[in-house]
Amino acid sequence: MNKLSSKEEKELIVFIKDWLRSHGYSQKDLAAQLKIKSSRTTEITNKLKDLHKKGGIINIAKVLIKIEQFWISAKNNNKNKENNNEEYSYTKENKRKGYNQLDFNYKLDIDELMDQMEKDHKIN
Repeated sequence: MNKLSSKEEKELIVFIKDWLRSHGYSQKDLAAQLKIKSSRTTEITNKLKDLHKKGGIINIAKVLIKIEQFWISAKNNNKNKENNNEEYSYTKENKRKGYNQLDFNYKLDIDELMDQMEKDHKIN
């Protein structure tokens, strides 16, 4: 394969930085996905050059697509977990509250409850 020209290299780095920003990730996140130790731009560039040697720009695109798919699925899984946790906490909270959802204070004793009912009945 042909080597990446310096212009292509710069364009690729600019693209990757924009791509990371649009997904809310950092170079450190990308480095982790690329399985490189450093998140420095030079290390990422070296990895991209290695990928280019093995299959050209198409190989780089395939790797970035896999990373993006992983990130999207991870975000979707987190959203699903959050939604499940919200539903669980809502139902658990409502079960605990019992009649509180009806604006009824279940902690009143029966005499106070009867007094309150008589007052409400007299007002209406």
